[in-house]
Amino acid sequence: MRTVRGSIFSVVIILVAIGIVMIYSASAIYAHSAMGDSLYFLKRHLIYLSLGLILMLITMSIDINKLRKLSKPIMILSVLLLLFVLIPHIGRETAGARRWFKVGPVNFQPSEFAKVAFILYLADFIARKGPLVRSFLRGFLPAMMALGVVVGLVLMEPDLGTAVTISLIAVILLFVSGVRVSHIAAFFLASLPALYVLLFSVPYRRKRIMAFINPWADKKGTGFQIIQSFVALGSGGLFGVGLGQSKQKLFYLPASHTDFIFSIIGEELGFAGSAAVVVLFGIFVWLGIKIAFKAMGTFEQLVSLGIVSLIGLEAIINIGVTAGALPTKGLPLPFISYGGSGLIFHLMAVGILLNVAKVCETYR
Repeated sequence: MRTVRGSIFSVVIILVAIGIVMIYSASAIYAHSAMGDSLYFLKRHLIYLSLGLILMLITMSIDINKLRKLSKPIMILSVLLLLFVLIPHIGRETAGARRWFKVGPVNFQPSEFAKVAFILYLADFIARKGPLVRSFLRGFLPAMMALGVVVGLVLMEPDLGTAVTISLIAVILLFVSGVRVSHIAAFFLASLPALYVLLFSVPYRRKRIMAFINPWADKKGTGFQIIQSFVALGSGGLFGVGLGQSKQKLFYLPASHTDFIFSIIGEELGFAGSAAVVVLFGIFVWLGIKIAFKAMGTFEQLVSLGIVSLIGLEAIINIGVTAGALPTKGLPLPFISYGGSGLIFHLMAVGILLNVAKVCETYR
């Protein structure tokens, strides 16, 4: 298990290093033009990275049983933060969304914290319920009510991508814990009308869906971003145009250092570079699943699986969006995108995963 821990840590460090290089490459010209400092985004990213590494060390060293006992207070704290961020003059509003607290130079997004908090809470809930988790009234329904509170508050920000991610993680954890498939199927069918309304009653979401189906129908409007992503990925060829040589980052591709950084990787490093990133995420998921299988208790197993699902799903969604395989979601690429809170809490989650691996090694 020591080898697995070392391998996961190495993979994460490599992904973080790629992120540092690509954030500077993708943002330097824009930062110089908009902020007067080509290092503006890189310096802020390094602040977030430092905070994330500190949290990773803390969660890696804390006793896992203490962490489990804190799962309820952590969940309550995350719900309170999701409530407070919706209050005018407390939560920061940008482009019609109220998702952030501003703390000095750092923007804090409580929904990123809520992802990790909910994984800890649901893992503890399932572990405490044991076989009762198969009961609709005593197992499935309470879990869905907790999910509803978190997802409901996230949707009020609004942030549909995060709400969908948390819901998928909940379904995965409940499924592997033995919840009846009929209960999960009923939940899925019941959520379809709400999902339809959320997608098609909100103009900008409806436009995203239409742009996903046919981006060339409005190539200078809603389809512009995904078309520019296609151009970036297609321009890279096998080995790319060269590090720092992207043309799409020259004010063509919006969010080139955040949600669409994978497109710049594809352009500058080509298929070889982008495939290497995909392989690294694949290795992370594989190693994380190994930890989940070898973990000693149900809580540890589910926490490990939840964290692996979180990182894996967000990587799949982000890469799928940039390649045009999924509608635009607004989720960063874990460890690589400039994203602040996302990086901090992804590293915190990795610390918990390494903690579980350390426990496995202790009781081996």
